[in-house]
Amino acid sequence: MLAFIIQRILRMIPLFFLLSIIAFTIIQLPPGDYLTEHINNLRASGMQVDQTEVERLTKQYALDRPMYIQYTTWIGNILTKGYFGQSFQWGRPVNEVIGERLMLTFLIAFLTTIFVWVVALPIGIYISVRQYTFADYFFTLVGFIGLAVPGFLLALVIMYFSFAWFDVRVGGLFSSEYQLQPWSWGKVQDMMTRIWVPIVILGVGGTANIIRIMRATMLDELRKQYVTVARAKGLSEFSVLMRYPVRIAINPLISTIGWLLPWFISGGTVVNIVLNLDTAGVVLWRALLSQDMFLAGSYVLIIGSLTLLGSLISDVLLAVVDPRIRFGSTEGL
Repeated sequence: MLAFIIQRILRMIPLFFLLSIIAFTIIQLPPGDYLTEHINNLRASGMQVDQTEVERLTKQYALDRPMYIQYTTWIGNILTKGYFGQSFQWGRPVNEVIGERLMLTFLIAFLTTIFVWVVALPIGIYISVRQYTFADYFFTLVGFIGLAVPGFLLALVIMYFSFAWFDVRVGGLFSSEYQLQPWSWGKVQDMMTRIWVPIVILGVGGTANIIRIMRATMLDELRKQYVTVARAKGLSEFSVLMRYPVRIAINPLISTIGWLLPWFISGGTVVNIVLNLDTAGVVLWRALLSQDMFLAGSYVLIIGSLTLLGSLISDVLLAVVDPRIRFGSTEGL
């Protein structure tokens, strides 16, 4: 197992540097930069901008240097100091802008993931052993609807009906009296009464997808000979399901765990905008619009790095569940 993990980590190192180059290059590709756009907006509003001030700001933000020097300085500061640069839009270090929003972002995404798995796995297992029953048809229909309806549309519908029927505003994570208040037990309680809305909205699509995957893989496993042999040995139906087909059918879901870590930051950005949630995905969207290259580039790099880390976690979990993966990948070592 140790050799397997080391092999995967060694593969991640060159991928990380390649990812950092791609992330920084993509952010630099659009014409212009944040400073140019900011100056144009000031001039459009009628304000006069002195050329000396423009040159000073250009030098301050190192926009007068070649792109490869900007990249090496940026990645060097990240690796040696953990410093991601200065955000143009916020006028603060990127670390602070990201750090302030990571807790709520991870909390929403983590609770959404728990909601999805707790709801989807039992339903997927149940309808696979009750194929072509009413429950199977019902949850299959619900699954197709969940996949077809965009999250932002569901958010708009819930916001409209909650206000029209119950006179309740469900946007945001905090009530108006707690919006600008420091953290307290009352603020936490207020948040927990409102956080279920984005959790349910973000979890609908994932729940529908996992139900369909679990049903399909379970049906494949239930038709195999080893299930018949296990039943012939006198094992209970619950033992047969949990010890054999469920353990194998869950492999495709374990492989998707690698997608969860980047989704914790970027997932549901449009839904977060509609619900007025101040999460990391919303800040990334604003950074891309304003060409805040250090903030946007850092977010893209973090998302990509979490994808690599998530892939490593998925590989390790799959190797634990199915030793054939571990033995097959280390034969050449």
